[in-house]
Amino acid sequence: MKKIFQLLMDNAKRDKAPIVSNESGATIYIYDVIDSYWGVSAKSVIEALASAGDESDVSIRINSPGGDVFEGRAIMAAIKNHKGKTTCYIDSLAASAATSIALACDEVVIAKGAFFMIHNASSAVWGDKNAMRDTADLLEKIEVSIVDDYIGKTGAEHQQIVDWMNAETWFSADEAIANGFCDRLADTAKAKNTW
Repeated sequence: MKKIFQLLMDNAKRDKAPIVSNESGATIYIYDVIDSYWGVSAKSVIEALASAGDESDVSIRINSPGGDVFEGRAIMAAIKNHKGKTTCYIDSLAASAATSIALACDEVVIAKGAFFMIHNASSAVWGDKNAMRDTADLLEKIEVSIVDDYIGKTGAEHQQIVDWMNAETWFSADEAIANGFCDRLADTAKAKNTW
């Protein structure tokens, strides 16, 4: 138990959204859970976007199982407010709240072999029947906004999105593109050896 607690403490102290800048823009890595305490926070992404410069093009690279929906929505708002072009690269996994972050970008590129997963909002609740009903009502409200985001990107019918979320659907890269969640497959061409 002490090792798990230490791991959580170490994770809380480390840099959550490393940014790499170069001549062609900046890259922000979201390679963790979306969470203000234990993973990538909205604050860290906002700071990374600010250090990149408001007009610069930004690549956002994702490998995340998702996490806190409200933290994710704050990250979405920051990305949408960025004036430069934003391109999301799903390097391995964009699941749950990470999918909404991906869709906030101007373009979504997915790597061959990567996955895109959508599901219903979930939570834990402690309390009486009223607390449980209130939480269920809140989850339904959250899902309405998520469904709207997915419809806005894909153009899919409302019921189709709801069915996919109810089933916890895992899309391969090709399926994510075919269903409109992603725009294109990442370029896998290697640089030519000119030695």
